[in-house]
Amino acid sequence: MEIYILGIIIAICGNFLISISLNIQKYTHVRQSQRGTKPYYTSSLWWCGILLMGLGELGNFAAYGFAPASLIAPLGCVSVIASAIISVVFLKETLRASDVIGGALAITGTYLLVTFAPHSSPHITANMVERCLVNWQFLTYLLSEVILFCILLYLYKCRNMKHIVIVMLLVALLASVTVISVKAVSGMITESIIGSQLQFTYPIFYVMFVVMVASCAFQIKFLNQAMKMFDATEVVPINFVFFTASAIVAGILFYEEFYGLSLINILMFIFGCLLSFTGVFLIARTRPKIKTDRIFISMGQIPGKRCTDKVQPDPTDSKYGALAAKLMCNSGIEQDDS
Repeated sequence: MEIYILGIIIAICGNFLISISLNIQKYTHVRQSQRGTKPYYTSSLWWCGILLMGLGELGNFAAYGFAPASLIAPLGCVSVIASAIISVVFLKETLRASDVIGGALAITGTYLLVTFAPHSSPHITANMVERCLVNWQFLTYLLSEVILFCILLYLYKCRNMKHIVIVMLLVALLASVTVISVKAVSGMITESIIGSQLQFTYPIFYVMFVVMVASCAFQIKFLNQAMKMFDATEVVPINFVFFTASAIVAGILFYEEFYGLSLINILMFIFGCLLSFTGVFLIARTRPKIKTDRIFISMGQIPGKRCTDKVQPDPTDSKYGALAAKLMCNSGIEQDDS
């Protein structure tokens, strides 16, 4: 089996676990709201969902070591599709026409991405990462990114311009650095395990690890702020589009993943991305609220008073922000306000 196929399988499984995790947490929030007892984070079921999310994110991390970043990043739409299906089947959400159309577009786009994306990825070694870091193309890109980030940060912090595009562009610029460092760290770990040379003895491994942790932490910070200021149905699709685009650009400029790819493959890959983006926008748009008594009847619980509750805590609640940011980091994951 080609090694990139292994990366695709790991990424799909990881995103599927994340979608299960999200819906377990949704159900926990609904149950705790219905019973009105202890907070949701005291539930063992909620922590089971967190564990599944950790496994899913670990799978995504490992996938970068086997396949190109420009192939793995767009597969985050699998989580959105699976989460929508699970919500309809198990949480009894209303199935909308936009869900069906969006799912069909996203699945078609994913097929095109997998088919026409670059399938070969260079062996990630410490020496290779060091060479890429001093490549003039990457240095030009990095300088442009730093300048743009400083301008956006000035507008956001000093000029108090709280537009969603500004916040999500800050996240996307950080995501670009995250993808580069994640692939470097994951690739060097993979090379150490299945390759012929141990990569942990090179300082660049630890440099990229620190960059990965720091950039991801700042991503969480800005996503947290975005979730507090804007509706999740706006943040989710914009984050997915911006993150995917930044990951593809990072893969092209740093790892030269599109080198030697034919024009028809590039055009079909772009078309697949557009289909996936459109599908995610349709699925993530304002969703109907869930009837909590329907969930409890279907789960064999004692039905309570018929009411409609939010399946997530209020996004303006300080306890929710960090969780929402974590759920959406790196994956284009769906967050519902319904």
